[in-house]
Amino acid sequence: MAQIETAMVLAAGLGTRMRPLTDRIPKPLVTLGGRTLLDHVLDRLAAAGIGRAVVNVHHFADQIEAHLKTRAEPAITISDERGAILETGGGVLKALPVLGGSPFMVHNSDSVWTEGSRSNLRLLMEAWAPRRMDGLLLLARRDSSIGYDGRGDYHMDASGRLMRRSGSEETPYVFAGVSILKPQLFEGVTERAFSLVRTFDRAGAQNALHGVVLEGTWMHVGTPEALTEAESHLNEGQRRRA
Repeated sequence: MAQIETAMVLAAGLGTRMRPLTDRIPKPLVTLGGRTLLDHVLDRLAAAGIGRAVVNVHHFADQIEAHLKTRAEPAITISDERGAILETGGGVLKALPVLGGSPFMVHNSDSVWTEGSRSNLRLLMEAWAPRRMDGLLLLARRDSSIGYDGRGDYHMDASGRLMRRSGSEETPYVFAGVSILKPQLFEGVTERAFSLVRTFDRAGAQNALHGVVLEGTWMHVGTPEALTEAESHLNEGQRRRA
């Protein structure tokens, strides 16, 4: 397994769709199952052996910084984006000097799931093959995800290579909010604010974008209603294990 040592956690979003919960707190500090969304992510990273996390902040940045001071692991570096909204790709681009020159993981702070028989982050790292990949995405099956009603994001061939959905077509897989990327994908980018999808497309244009389907159930917690649905799913799983 190719061990990834550093992860970027995207925690700078405004969380507008999660209002009114995010009127006074940032979305990463919304709780699910008794823990904040951000702690779910950081716990998962630490359990997978990733020793360092770079967390970007913008909306209610002081609250996130104060919360992170309560954690011992992984080791955390703040990427301060108070001055501007950089979107997902721009946030990673700004953090490249501290992310380093090796491939790194990018993890949305609101990406949650129930695990299958093993860690999905370890599953992702086991599949990472830098000789033939520039990017590797964690995917969820669209028809079995909770809180997601979109048309999907990607087709995947037998080798795991991804093709992005076009137009109004439907695809079997949705991006689950976690990826492994080479820093070289950001070379030559002049825009300050842009979506990470552009970086995925850049890898796809070289036939170097691949995917892994997660084991378990992915939950899209984009709204208060979806959060309630995810909470119910977690509670049901706990009752079954009791």
